[in-house]
Order: sequence, then C-alpha cells, then structure tokens
Amino acid sequence: MELLQLQYFSTVARHEHMTRAAEELRIAQPALSKTISRLEEDVGVPLFDRQNRQIRLNRYGRAFLLQVEIALGALEEGRRELVDMLDTEQGTIRLATPTLSRLSSSISEFRKVNPEILFRVVQIPPAASNDMISLLERGDVDLCFIAASLNQSWIREQIVLKAEVNLAVPTTHRLAARDSISLAEAANEAFIEYHTEHPFRHINNAYCDAAGITRNVICEVDEPSALWSLVQAGLGVAFVPRNTNDDPNVKLLSIKSPCCEREFSIAWNEKRYLPRAAKQYLEFLGSYFHPESK
Repeated sequence: MELLQLQYFSTVARHEHMTRAAEELRIAQPALSKTISRLEEDVGVPLFDRQNRQIRLNRYGRAFLLQVEIALGALEEGRRELVDMLDTEQGTIRLATPTLSRLSSSISEFRKVNPEILFRVVQIPPAASNDMISLLERGDVDLCFIAASLNQSWIREQIVLKAEVNLAVPTTHRLAARDSISLAEAANEAFIEYHTEHPFRHINNAYCDAAGITRNVICEVDEPSALWSLVQAGLGVAFVPRNTNDDPNVKLLSIKSPCCEREFSIAWNEKRYLPRAAKQYLEFLGSYFHPESK
C-alpha cells in the first residue's frame, strides 16, 4: 500500500466520479482506475460499488476512508510541524468563519505586523456548525470563529469578543422613541427570527426564557442581512448585535434586562497540531479586542 494510492483514493471517494477525480489529480483516467484497483487488491475488499459507469463508496470504502483521512491528516500535520521547526516557509492560517465583518479588521492589523503570514479563509453558513466541527476534526482548518459553542470535548474554545445585543425596531414603531427597554415589554411584538436550527435562534430563545416571554415569530430567515432588511421594511422587531452603522429606518434599543450578549470565540482541535502562525494570531486577538489587557 502506497501513500499515492491513499491520496488518489481520498480524491475519488470525495467525487465518487473517476473522470472528475482524474481531472483534479491531473492524471489519465485509466491510470487512476488501475491505481484504485491495485489498492482494492491490497486491502482485500472492493471499496466502491460499480454499476455501469457510476461508482459509489460502499460500507468498506466508507470505513477505510475514515482511517485514510486520519492518516493523511497526521502526515500533513507532521509536515507543517517540521516547517515550523525549520522556519523555511511562510506561515499560513486556515480559518473558517460564518462572518468576515468582525474579523476582517483584526486580520488586516495582524498582517501589518506579520506580513509573511497568509490567511486562507473559508466562509461557512451561520447555521452549519456541523461543517465547522467536521473541518476541525479532519484538520482542514486550524481555527474557527464561532458565535455559539460547538460542544465537543476535543474542541478548545477561547472567547475573544463580547457584543451587546439590542432590539432593532422600525423607526415607525411605537417603541422607537425609547432608548432602552426591558425585554418583557416586547412580549406581544412580532419578531423576525432565524430558523429553529440556527445557533443564534437558540441564543435568542435563552434571552426570552430569562425574560419569561414567548415570542410571536412571524418570519424566519437564514442570514443577518435578511433579518435586518425585514426590520427596515417594518415587518417586525429582531435581536441584533449593536453596531455603529446608522440606519434611518431602524432604531436600536438597549435591553436593560435580562443581560443580552453574544460571545464570539476562536475554536481549535486540541488533538491536532496547531501551527505557530495560528498561535500567534490567537495571542494577537486577545490584545486586539482587549487592548486594556496589554
């Protein structure tokens, strides 16, 4: 069994299509097919079910793929650790985040001090927390920027930022003349909310439970921009983090009680090697968002 066979198998398993895998690997399809066949001979079982020109991972292939990904990930971690030790290559930070707006300025300032360090950023839908868990588990990213805990024992989470959450109301709303309210006062309002599986929805539910109210949710969305636009249009009210963007159609009300905050954290896999560049960025974030702690 050779390393090249495992790398080719991983690519074919991802595509479940020989032609597309061959194109990505930049080799001839017959050569790729022969390599996969030799691997199957080595392990003693077929890894794919073949029907006409279609291939699908079978149960043996799925089980083998899990171990192959672990092996390839361990080898890549070893390579990156050696690079760190030799200090002969630019550092690269692989980062997944649902939002760039809260991180872009920190990345810019970090690179002013460390111009040799590059970022490779993957944007993940806010509700797709399982995707982040998978990326960290496979070692595809070094760090994840999260607004809700991933709740895994092997994932370390470090809070880097706390944001006050306000109630956004249209400027035509009866409460728009106020600067602050108790959340209980909004018990009968029409709320714009995220879908039930969205992490922000769970956080918002906790605010309402603490206030002892049940919301009248009239619309559910996936993205913050959609939520904001519906408040602008006067359809209802919504929980939003405080920002400095002035909008003539929306008024932000401070919530006096209960305490409403969102905690943003950086998460990483404690079982995997964390490159030196990623550790530098972690340290930088602490001083960037909390300059008083310098």
